Amino acid sequence: MSDLRLHELPLVGLFALEHKVHGDERGRFARLFCAGSLAACGQPLAIRQINHSISRQRGTVRGLHFQRPPHSEAKLITCLRGAVWDVAVDVRAGSPTFLHWHAEHLEAGDGRSLLLPPGFAHGFQALSDDAELLYLHSADYSPEYEAGLSVHDPRLAIAWPLPIENLSPRDASHPLLSDQFQGVRL
Repeated sequence: MSDLRLHELPLVGLFALEHKVHGDERGRFARLFCAGSLAACGQPLAIRQINHSISRQRGTVRGLHFQRPPHSEAKLITCLRGAVWDVAVDVRAGSPTFLHWHAEHLEAGDGRSLLLPPGFAHGFQALSDDAELLYLHSADYSPEYEAGLSVHDPRLAIAWPLPIENLSPRDASHPLLSDQFQGVRL
């Protein structure tokens, strides 16, 4: 049996990843990433970059970020400490779930991660102080191809569980979606 199991989520191509957690009197062990297991499940992921974030205050929101082609990226998100409400928004042109969002509660030690395919915007809200995330990316960060969606956009109508706190100036400057936004073509 594989130490990783994928669960399809309501947005096409979005998956929750369940890690088998091994525990005994010494503590715990879980494999957070295995290229072979993901490829065997039909979701190959070549890692190009690994990022780590800590959000000090409960309510902090980061996002909603994505990279435009040709630097679109898949992401594997795991909570290492605390808890977050992790949000994915489908921005793929022509997708049946275009501009739909889905959120998953991720908590340290819960044995779960979120696997986003290219063409999804990502953000999260810290549900605890000192929420810590590990991000695995399939593409290098390219500032000239970065983009974002407003966390306040009424067209998305994301139901953030807490009042939004500590939004960075960059994230606060993301514009509301216009009728001209056609999404990204992968």
